[in-house]
Amino acid sequence: MSFQFSKWTVLPAAVLLLGTVAMGQDTGSTSTSTQSTTTTTAPAAKPTIAHRKENQQDRIANGVQSGQLTAGETSKLETKEAAINGETRADRAANGGKLTAAEKQQVNKQQNQLSKQIYNDKHNANTAKYGNNKVDQRRENQQDRIAQGVKSGQLTAGETAKLENQQKGINQQVKADRAANGGKLTPGEKGQINKEQNAASKNIYNKKHNANTQHPKK
Repeated sequence: MSFQFSKWTVLPAAVLLLGTVAMGQDTGSTSTSTQSTTTTTAPAAKPTIAHRKENQQDRIANGVQSGQLTAGETSKLETKEAAINGETRADRAANGGKLTAAEKQQVNKQQNQLSKQIYNDKHNANTAKYGNNKVDQRRENQQDRIAQGVKSGQLTAGETAKLENQQKGINQQVKADRAANGGKLTPGEKGQINKEQNAASKNIYNKKHNANTQHPKK
């Protein structure tokens, strides 16, 4: 009888001891979990003016190559980009090579506006459509070369604006000639357009291989 009493007395004590150990393990694991979840990562750094400038140019280049941006749209976008770049250079020259906090804020504001225009121009109804004929294939090739020059930094925003304005003029001439001839071009018109594209081609090459490059500073 005394043996039975001892057995039923020791058993609850053992259960209590095991429960205490289990609670200690749960507490430890909870503490570890809390420590892991409270670990924070550093906030991502804001893009610099140089990075934003490069990103805008990449977006324009992609739009040119995909046909989402027409030559006219690209010319306007690059003219605005060139103006921002010119203002940035002038501000840096006046401040020993740096920009003040207010100047950085102003540049970012202008880049925000340009960013919206890039998006709108890439998603509107205007697209650069090229056919399978030699004239249109050449126009597409010129656009691809310009886009590559923008993306590589060989073409500045100002140079790109001039090249695209030249392409815009050729495109308008092609459109007008086709409208006057039932959608087709005469042999003489094709010869004239080819001559103008030869001049544009040399212009693209010269601008891509001159000393002017797009190397933005931070």
